[in-house]
Amino acid sequence: MKHIDPVAFLDTLAQMFPDAHCELDHRNAYEMAVAVILSAQTTDASVNKVTPSLFEKYPDAFSLASAQQNDVEAYIASLGLYRNKARSIIGFARGVVEQCDGVIPKTMDELTALPGVGRKCANVILSECYQIPSLAVDTHVSRIAKRLYLAFEKDSVDTIERKLKQKIPKERWIASHHQMIFFGRYLCHARNPECDRCPFTQYCRYHKAMKK
Repeated sequence: MKHIDPVAFLDTLAQMFPDAHCELDHRNAYEMAVAVILSAQTTDASVNKVTPSLFEKYPDAFSLASAQQNDVEAYIASLGLYRNKARSIIGFARGVVEQCDGVIPKTMDELTALPGVGRKCANVILSECYQIPSLAVDTHVSRIAKRLYLAFEKDSVDTIERKLKQKIPKERWIASHHQMIFFGRYLCHARNPECDRCPFTQYCRYHKAMKK
């Protein structure tokens, strides 16, 4: 099977999704970080429903760090795993206060040293809030990379991130992250992808398997 050219792939995605962007509502790096932590295994739309009241009550890391878990749970109870998520965002806020004087840091090492922050979350913060070239790998990006042979099926998200960064020009990391998410979210779904609308089926592992 002929392998897809990463740059040509991104050029096509840019035409398909010229307005691809982060769909988590936020006004600053603190809100972005909390929203990303809450978005694990749930939709951005669901997170956006709970964060306005959450951020009104806890407008910064200092206020969230001193919150009671039961109180935080009440604001995010509509989300899956809300108890664990409440614990995570409080722990994150305490880490920011204790380690960073309440300021969300701007480096991968400092961010991933905070409770609840993995590479995906850190990459989102760096790219969205500080415009530092980063490429976050979420479930959509991982799925697309594997289906189009940009990564192996057994690859971890960290390995996929490394491979994509090698294949994609650094100045396109931020945009490509959003474009791949939109492609995965609105066309190449995990289940029942819309292959009839896809320009990449000749390169696709999923489509190849379905034809057998």
